[in-house]
Amino acid sequence: MTYELCIGDRAYSSWSLRGWLLFQAFGLDAKLTRTRFYEPGFAQALERFFPARTVPAVLFPEGVAVGDSLAIAEELATRHPKAGHWPADPKARAIARALTAEMHSSFTALRTHCPMNIRVAYETCEPPQGVLDDLARLEVLWSWARAECGGQGPWLCGDYSVADAFFAPVAARIAGHTLPVSDASAAYVEAHLAHPQFRRWRAMSLVDGADQPFYKRDWPTCAWPGPTPLPAEACDGPSINAACPYSGKPVTYFLRVQGQVLGFCNGFCRDKTLSDPQAWPEAMALLQA
Repeated sequence: MTYELCIGDRAYSSWSLRGWLLFQAFGLDAKLTRTRFYEPGFAQALERFFPARTVPAVLFPEGVAVGDSLAIAEELATRHPKAGHWPADPKARAIARALTAEMHSSFTALRTHCPMNIRVAYETCEPPQGVLDDLARLEVLWSWARAECGGQGPWLCGDYSVADAFFAPVAARIAGHTLPVSDASAAYVEAHLAHPQFRRWRAMSLVDGADQPFYKRDWPTCAWPGPTPLPAEACDGPSINAACPYSGKPVTYFLRVQGQVLGFCNGFCRDKTLSDPQAWPEAMALLQA
């Protein structure tokens, strides 16, 4: 099946992150259409995905477009029952669906005061009571899910599921705004920051267009709390590889990491790797060869 997925700015579009994870975290591919908020091309990009009014939007093989993340999740789960979008266990699946639905419709104070911006982290965001109330509700939901599902790993209902994909931007908000949570919830947030697909999304977000002024806040900043990337720098060739590790095309852009020069077919391939080399197994395999 061929899917087309329309997303917004990777650094800021929390719902785009959810939509992308519904494919990438479950082994599904989609052709990407990228657009940016607050620019004239946004509406034009969505014309192909009518009647969707915002991102993410998915154009399914039959030509129908769906622009609601929960509807996208359910349709993909129906079409790919072995992909693992929902837990196989009925109790865990019911809990995962309940968590996802509440995330889809709630936490307005958290969304408003702490917009997702995974290019920056703040020492504090001076959370008002509404945000603290939302955090308290998250603590209830997350601890309830773990207690009922009895999972031994980091995720809420056993293996990684749609519920975790929907809470990934919440984890980014908690991490990026240094919000107060319990040790158990902090561990859940850390699992998201280290999740391979989340790391790749953030690496791309750092080089995916200019900053959007709407998301700038005047709070003091600090280091991003996720895994520390390997040091890397842009440089001249030649490289140890003749073909781009992602596209297989001839290399024209280069970076140095761990004393070796890697080549890429374009600036974005190089720069997303430079942002976090370990997020990209294809690039790291060149170093290990």
